[in-house]
Amino acid sequence: MKALSQFDGKINLVFTDIDDTLTSEGRLGSLAYNKLWQLQESGVHVVPVTGRPAGWCEMIARMWPVNGVIGENGAFYFQYKNKKMKRVFAISDEERRSHQIKLKAIEAKILHNVTGSALASDQFCRLFDLAIDFCEDVKPLPKESVQTIVSIFKKHGATAKISSIHVNGWFGDYDKKTMCEIFYRDQFARELSENLESCAFIGDSPNDEPLFAFFKNSFAVANIKDFEDQLQFKPQFVCQNLGGEGFAEFADYILKI
Repeated sequence: MKALSQFDGKINLVFTDIDDTLTSEGRLGSLAYNKLWQLQESGVHVVPVTGRPAGWCEMIARMWPVNGVIGENGAFYFQYKNKKMKRVFAISDEERRSHQIKLKAIEAKILHNVTGSALASDQFCRLFDLAIDFCEDVKPLPKESVQTIVSIFKKHGATAKISSIHVNGWFGDYDKKTMCEIFYRDQFARELSENLESCAFIGDSPNDEPLFAFFKNSFAVANIKDFEDQLQFKPQFVCQNLGGEGFAEFADYILKI
């Protein structure tokens, strides 16, 4: 992983994680939020890509200075434009309802078998996935417990990804990368894979790995170092600062070059 100062490209579209990338200690501070505005006003498109739920993404798409938001680890994107909300989903309503039944069974298994785990506090506004809290609103669980959660998801045939705060599990052949590609194709009538020179992704944790692998211009805030031994695909560039301060460092750098 290289220092941010070694990057010398020109970026006009930023895909960014939210938790512990834009946020610090669980809050979106004024520094990172102001950088979103500066990027937008400078003509750089910004699209948050998050494991957070549909309920949050509805608000983010409407209220933040962003060009869209990808939520629940690639289950959908929302875009608020000209006072109209566009919602694009990776799977049908029928599939979603079927998957939710299976996820409820997994939920019961995890909460019974992993002491100290809990449903994520935002589970009530999720449409597609199951989020298990291992350190956001519960006492941080040991790595072994987190891996047990992952193994239960996988034993039942679900995809499972570890974020900085949750283990998210879902059924369906999608992830953050595939929805980024769908978003780009819808917006620009071109393939993202053919235009990677002008795009970037910045994240902080293992569930960002598909994007670290995909984007030539992949970045991370400094807290990625906590997960370095878990990553097969690492970001190309790493900021010096953690969380929202790291994002601000990244934003300042790409605005100057």
